[in-house]
Amino acid sequence: MYWSLLVHGKWSMYVAATSQGLCFVGSQNKPFEELAAWADVKFPGSKLVRDDEKLQPYAAQLSEYLEGSRKAFTIPFDFRGTSFQLAVWKSLCEIPYGQTQSYSDIANTIQKPAAVRAVGAAIGANPVLITVPCHRVIGKNGSLTGYRGGLEMKTQLLQLERDA
Repeated sequence: MYWSLLVHGKWSMYVAATSQGLCFVGSQNKPFEELAAWADVKFPGSKLVRDDEKLQPYAAQLSEYLEGSRKAFTIPFDFRGTSFQLAVWKSLCEIPYGQTQSYSDIANTIQKPAAVRAVGAAIGANPVLITVPCHRVIGKNGSLTGYRGGLEMKTQLLQLERDA
């Protein structure tokens, strides 16, 4: 597994990819240990190798997003999750840039209307922040709710999309 540190303006986050595609985007300003701990669980036995060149296409699209010039990602992904998680993550990718949906909206989209809590757990397990836009999911009453990167990061991403 290859990794790099993306630094763009006030943003700093670790990103990782396999030969198949992007597999991890870390939280803003979190230490390398966030990536290492995740890799130990999802890719046991894998070796983390820094390779800024291999990660350049992913970093470039993330930087373009952070600049407000990219609204969709065209990079390949390497997701590791249950079929339920994969369905939830796929539905997140269908939320239009600059818009939000509730957890129950996502549950309805995947035709599991009673699985709102499970949807929340799957969203919390999203390994590729920003690129799979879980920041676009809010509470049914419009409130900001949990986010692996923290509510400050979620707020900043939503504001970035509103301003673009």
